[in-house]
Amino acid sequence: MTTFDDRENAYENKFAHDQELNFKAEARCNKLLGLWAAEKLGKTGGEAATYAAAVIKADFEEAGHEDVVRKVAADLGDKSSADEIRAKRAELLAMAREQVLSEL
Repeated sequence: MTTFDDRENAYENKFAHDQELNFKAEARCNKLLGLWAAEKLGKTGGEAATYAAAVIKADFEEAGHEDVVRKVAADLGDKSSADEIRAKRAELLAMAREQVLSEL
């Protein structure tokens, strides 16, 4: 194997690793957002965990995170605006990335 092949493999491995971390952070973020929304809806314990799982599942409907924002906004109704949900999600994404990285 040449140096070029080694370098190519290293970049491919790094890309795969980064994608995996990003996926985990996005899923963690959606879970945290689901728990935040569940609290606003008055759900606790198992109900909150079930709702958070539904929010995670909603992210697989389409690319991006707007599917999650739509679900949470529809569920919360007048308790929160879509803009507030997006802001909270951005805040939680940073927290989720830190959590995932600290678990390495």
